[in-house]
Amino acid sequence: MNVSYRWLTALAPGLADSPERVADRLAMYGAPVDEVVHLGEPLADIVVARVTGVRRHPNADRLSLCEVDAGTGETLPVVCGAPNVQVGSFYPFAPVGARLPGGVAIRRAKIRGEESQGMLCSERELGLGRDHSGIMELRGDFRPGESFVSATGMDDVRFVVDVTPNRPDLLSHWGIARELAPGGESSLRLPAFPNGASVGAAASRAAALRLRVGEREEEAGGVRVVLEDSSGCPRYLGAVIRNVRVGPSPEWLATRLRAVGVRPINNVVDATNYVLYELGQPLHAFDLAHLTGSEVRIRRAAAGETIVTLDGESRVLDEDMLVIADAERPVAVAGVMGGQDSEVRDETRDIFLECALFDPKRTRRTRRALGLTTDASHRYERGVDPDGLEQALRRVVELILTVAGGELEPEAIDVGPRRDEAMVIAVRPARVSRLLGVDFDADAVAGYLEPLGFEVCGREDSELRIRVPGHRCYDVQREVDLIEEVARRHGYDRFPESLREFRPSVVPDDPMAGLESRVRSLLVTRGFLEARTAPFATERDGDVALVNPLSAAEGRLRRALVPGLLRQLEKNFDRAARNVRLFEIGTAFAPAEDGAALPVETTRVAAVFTGLRHPPHWSDEAKSYDIWDLKALAAELADVVGSGKLALEPGGPEGARIYADGEALRVVDSEGVEVGGGGLIRRGVVDAPAWAGPVWAFELTLRPDFARREPIRFRALPTFPAIERDVALLVPDRVPAARVEAVIREAGGKLLESVSPFDLYRGRGVPDEMRSIAYRLRFRAPDRTLTDREVDRAFERVLQRLKEEVGVERRT
Repeated sequence: MNVSYRWLTALAPGLADSPERVADRLAMYGAPVDEVVHLGEPLADIVVARVTGVRRHPNADRLSLCEVDAGTGETLPVVCGAPNVQVGSFYPFAPVGARLPGGVAIRRAKIRGEESQGMLCSERELGLGRDHSGIMELRGDFRPGESFVSATGMDDVRFVVDVTPNRPDLLSHWGIARELAPGGESSLRLPAFPNGASVGAAASRAAALRLRVGEREEEAGGVRVVLEDSSGCPRYLGAVIRNVRVGPSPEWLATRLRAVGVRPINNVVDATNYVLYELGQPLHAFDLAHLTGSEVRIRRAAAGETIVTLDGESRVLDEDMLVIADAERPVAVAGVMGGQDSEVRDETRDIFLECALFDPKRTRRTRRALGLTTDASHRYERGVDPDGLEQALRRVVELILTVAGGELEPEAIDVGPRRDEAMVIAVRPARVSRLLGVDFDADAVAGYLEPLGFEVCGREDSELRIRVPGHRCYDVQREVDLIEEVARRHGYDRFPESLREFRPSVVPDDPMAGLESRVRSLLVTRGFLEARTAPFATERDGDVALVNPLSAAEGRLRRALVPGLLRQLEKNFDRAARNVRLFEIGTAFAPAEDGAALPVETTRVAAVFTGLRHPPHWSDEAKSYDIWDLKALAAELADVVGSGKLALEPGGPEGARIYADGEALRVVDSEGVEVGGGGLIRRGVVDAPAWAGPVWAFELTLRPDFARREPIRFRALPTFPAIERDVALLVPDRVPAARVEAVIREAGGKLLESVSPFDLYRGRGVPDEMRSIAYRLRFRAPDRTLTDREVDRAFERVLQRLKEEVGVERRT
């Protein structure tokens, strides 16, 4: 939202804060200012000039030679390419030596053989708009050579305010001024328009305008309005002005619009845009001569019905869209954009003014379906003030009568079901104090709320009854919303920094949240950075199609997390990052099961890593990651997630074609069900540069049953010594080492405290298709010192079971 400082001070005469102070206050009130633009500073070198002569350039068909009076006492030759330069008109002029916004310096030059001593400027060249089609013509009486900034009132400051979607009341100068004015809303004033004697008459006629009220249908000023869809349009107001003189806006009006980045069009359209930015109410003016039957119908569009909108595009409508139609065809897409056929032109004489309240949800759906965003739709889809329509209509009528003249029909139309009584919310000062940690009495609460338009309509011993104004009816629904307003107006920076007494919650943490926290802590301590990727995927990487995708390229929900992390890895490669470690905890999706309406969602953790194990150092050779690093990470995760109930097996996850053969593993639960896995990413899967190292990835499902942990129990440190036995075993290649270890643990019984491999050997003395694995077995009894005989018996039992169950013998 672009906001003009001069406009704010005109609405709030008591506002004496500097522009910098205004920006600070808005930020503290929850509407941060992204940029403060001093409009006049880049335009200090620009002057007002009068064109005294125009002729064609002798060497170029599209250029003109202009004679310019810039107040220097001599006529300056200027080459110009714009078609709209006229003798006797005033334009902004950059003389030789001036600098335009952006730093472009104006120099004396020859263009196609003719000398040019300066530049006549367009709006875009001055940074005041996007129009580059013609030179910016100034309307009014000016003196050649005077400062452009002072002559046009451009010594203004523009605030670029970041307005959140829940605060549509801040999408107007009136709403911003309400937040800043010393006396709040009661101190705001709508200033008179600067146009001499005609202003008083226009204001009187606008104030005398009478509304003919009807629920579904009404007629006034020769126009009949029929409201067919009151759910899409709860209220519709219309007024007729005849014999207007459409033309350029006076300079004060054009300057106001340029100050907020809006291009002036003509006095009627500019008047509607002015009130939109002043009061936040979108309005539209129709050429009454192009409304067939002098009839306006607010109805749903017919399927396949078309309209050419103001931007010149032909748009196909559907039955969910609301349109404004005459007796034959649509003339506007309600809440979004008007139609080209009924727009106000120079030859327009009679206009019909629309001031309506449209349903935010319907407006948003229509805007998204048409791929069209306008100032009007931006406000309608967030919600405009239902109580402000009449004020906006009278204001725009007064402005049009002031700048375009005309004769106002004395009666206007107001159709729609009557609005319910305003919401009343009870707020308890004791609750405010308890929630905010600072004492607030009833007077303090009322003192913060009333300047914002809230009305205290009742007081009781323990509560205030607050009537919510229309401009806040969308976001203030509960007592806590009012408490938030009190905190905001009190000032977040004024709350004490000291910690107050608190009571820990008796509600336990969600088990899945605890599991995710443990997984996150493990990966962060291993040097991984957490990534957050969107759950949208291509058809190749997703099975669940989206009904309303954000883009055609990503129209499905992802089936796994690893592909998204690999895309992030590619972005790191693009920035020459060699050593990358990323992980993500997120949701993957599978098609709905039989009879289910929604897809199956599973929470997973995934990781990708590449590069060196540790930074290069002279003391040791830096090596790349290998399969053992992946196994170590997978084993640690499996232990954290499954509490010792998950096992690692060779071979990649089922159906995962991105992993290289022989360089992958999978994780299974105690029943043999696969819950994850990973491995080396195949060549070609990742768009990696030549210098990139091997890429490893891993993904594991976080099931709810994994989140349930056994309570930690105390176990005393051993008080008796242990006895260790080392043994080298000949293990066939077909037998996994994990299976050997499992048999050892089972056969060792209660006396076996731990088993750990410490050596692997292949070569002389070891038969083909076999390997030698050395294990260290530690035996210990909790209540006595073991004898060698007890240990020998247990050790022999282990060897016997290994030979019988897996065909493993002791290497001699």
